[in-house]
Order: sequence, then C-alpha cells, then structure tokens
Amino acid sequence: MTDITETDAPAADAAAPDAIALLESDHRKVEGLFVQYEAAESDDDKKALADQICLELKIHTMIEEEIFYPALDGKIEEDILAEAYVEHDGAKVLVNDISTGAPEEDDHYDAKVKVLSEEIKHHVKEEEQPDTGMFAQARKTGVDLVAIGGRLKARKAELLATAQSDGLPLAEPVVVRIVA
Repeated sequence: MTDITETDAPAADAAAPDAIALLESDHRKVEGLFVQYEAAESDDDKKALADQICLELKIHTMIEEEIFYPALDGKIEEDILAEAYVEHDGAKVLVNDISTGAPEEDDHYDAKVKVLSEEIKHHVKEEEQPDTGMFAQARKTGVDLVAIGGRLKARKAELLATAQSDGLPLAEPVVVRIVA
C-alpha cells in the first residue's frame, strides 16, 4: 500500500473536496441506490441498480484502501483500520457474487443485495460515528484531508474511466482469505 501523508501528497485541485466530504458523498449515493433497489420491481431494473451499487462500492473500496486508509495508518486507532479492511473484504465477496449474477438466475439475489446493504450501513456508521469514528479521528490527525481529497477524486475519475472503457476486475479481498 502507498502511504500518503501531508508531506508527500500533491497539492489538491482547487475544486477537490476534503477526503471525508468525498467519501461521505459516496456513502449517500450508495444509500440512495440501495433504496432504489428496494423499490424496484423488474429484474432488469434490479440488475441495473445492483450493477451500479457494485461499481460504486468497488471504486469506493479501492480509493479508500489505496489512498485514505494508508494515510491514516499509525495515526488513528489500529482496530478501526483493521476492522474497516475486514468489512471491505466481506462486502467484496458479495459484490463479486452480485455483479456476476442476475435476479432471474439466483433465488437468493435479493437477499444478497439486502445483506450487502446491511453490511455497508454498519461500515458507514463506524466510519462516520461522531467523536470516535474513523472520520472523526482522521480530522484530529495532521493529515492534509484536502490534498488526500484531491488524490481520491483523481483516482476515482481514473477508475470510472476504466470501468466505462474496459470494465473493472472482480474486487480483490486484501486481508480475508477466501477458502474454497
């Protein structure tokens, strides 16, 4: 993993939000997509929404794991970071299953999306918890959240372009071993 701190991060683009604002915006977008999925009736609508949810989560986990989490390593509670990686990996298993499946082919498709939604709600709550959550702790460090926000924004744009042109590969667990 690359360590990005206040000393080695490039100057942020003037329009870049701070890292936490960008990540919270992602959280709200995915929450809205889960609400739309719950209301969807047709398999085609469900598949399209599930694919969008999976894409958003793949990109979000990648930018957090490549940029945000390493910048916080050693600066916030170690347990919070460790749990975040494990939560990401658990979600990645479902993201890969959901994105390669379809509602008409899988009797458990809706249940998988529901469980993914619940896992993400839990993860977001832990990141956004006032005073003690990851984001609150990050704000108390010397990390330049605006510079990191610029890096997150740029990497997110790269990943979106890749997704549109070539597609993204399956999400790769980082700390959880997949035992077959």
